[in-house]
Amino acid sequence: MHRRARPDKPSRVYDRGSEWGALSSFVNRPVPHAMLGIVSGRRRMGKTYLLRALVESCGGFYFGATAGTEAESLRQFSAALADHVDSPAPFSFATWDDAISYLFGLAVPGRREGPFLVVIDEFPYLVKAAPELPSLIQRVIDRFQIEESGMRLLLCGSAMSVMGGLLASTAPLRGRAQLELVVRPFGYRAAADFWSVADEPALAARLHAVVGGTPAYRRQFLADDVPVSMGDFDDWVCRTVLAPFSPLFREARYLLAEEADIRDTALYHSVLAAVAQGNATRGGIAGYIGRKSVDISHPLNVLEDSHLLVREADVFRAGKSQYRITEPLITFYEAIMRPAWARLESGQAAEVWARSAERFAAQVAGPHFEALCREYVLGPGRTLLDTSMGEVGCGVVTDSRERRQIQIDVAVVESGSGGGRSAVALLGEAKWGTVMGTNHLARLERARELLAGRGMDTTRCGLACFSAAGFSDALRDEAERGGVLLIGLDELYGRTMPTAVLP
Repeated sequence: MHRRARPDKPSRVYDRGSEWGALSSFVNRPVPHAMLGIVSGRRRMGKTYLLRALVESCGGFYFGATAGTEAESLRQFSAALADHVDSPAPFSFATWDDAISYLFGLAVPGRREGPFLVVIDEFPYLVKAAPELPSLIQRVIDRFQIEESGMRLLLCGSAMSVMGGLLASTAPLRGRAQLELVVRPFGYRAAADFWSVADEPALAARLHAVVGGTPAYRRQFLADDVPVSMGDFDDWVCRTVLAPFSPLFREARYLLAEEADIRDTALYHSVLAAVAQGNATRGGIAGYIGRKSVDISHPLNVLEDSHLLVREADVFRAGKSQYRITEPLITFYEAIMRPAWARLESGQAAEVWARSAERFAAQVAGPHFEALCREYVLGPGRTLLDTSMGEVGCGVVTDSRERRQIQIDVAVVESGSGGGRSAVALLGEAKWGTVMGTNHLARLERARELLAGRGMDTTRCGLACFSAAGFSDALRDEAERGGVLLIGLDELYGRTMPTAVLP
């Protein structure tokens, strides 16, 4: 099979360059056998928009499934396939086995030259109605791994637990996929450009703390209602997220309810509320909701599988970890909206928001800013370090002498190899609403000293202070003398470059 030129990404598809490259490479790979790809991602990420654009550019067959019975789903698929091949009469496949066999028959040499792209969107709906589908696809994929075929089949879905299970353990499609793509939210810089607020980092950071990088929220949900300045942000929150008639008002609830494995939504909301309140450990979550730690294993696993919760390992303490909500809108809902739901439903958005400033800073913007700082170090800020291979995370350094724990919000640690010591490349502290001073620097220096005492290599460990509120003159003087990196919102958003003074 000859390699075809990859289609250019349409201008209407914002960002998504790496995703487009992976998809177009998959479609046009010059192998004479069938190929399978799995595309997943939470709702509102633009998966359908991206895949429709791919089908338009490459040619092929797109089918978007809906919730329905097996008979109805098969009838809808048959009608769409008949329309695609310009059949004068509708198809009436008796079984899904017949339908899948016919579909793959369209890609054999003689029927079609070159790759044949097929996209089945919202595949979990079909699996729910016809659980045998993955096995049927596995059987025909195996056949056309031996016989020639131009089939390029993409199965897409938003139910993350279902899509993740397609290739897991003993699942029929295990080992059959040549592509596994997760369409994620825009990064914070791309999101700022998408919302047209990149020129105002203070506004961009606050906006991202509320709606994150989900592309559908700007256009489909809010019809391009964008805060025009920092002065408009409070009014924007009240007229969009906190307004009972806005599509965003109940979105956080829908995100949870849409996951197939979630039954008792009250329990899951309680788990998420615990994390939003700062109870990030398993024990802390269990204590907050009044359950034993062993009793919350299942909801934690389901939320992780659904990509609504992520467990982040402590980079300094083996076996320790903390949970973080991945969707900013859910954090905002649990921290700000859920406790005042009755008032918000009665139209008291302005009053609720006016009383939420402290809670927003402590439970929403602050933790979110810490995550942005880690994203910065993992991405554009990696050029500031001598290494780009270390693990980026957070952790706690215990100071036994002072009887305290030093929270490190941003850390880069290289694991030792061949008997070598683990090396710490960066220690950083992040503050959302606090002007950082030399006391913060002293805490980082103490943490570096403690880690060195534990046998870690800190000879090339730089220190960094991240602040959305600024830095004291004394700390700036220290930075000019070297040994500490100061990163504010302008640096995070690429408007200015930090002065690199790391060892």
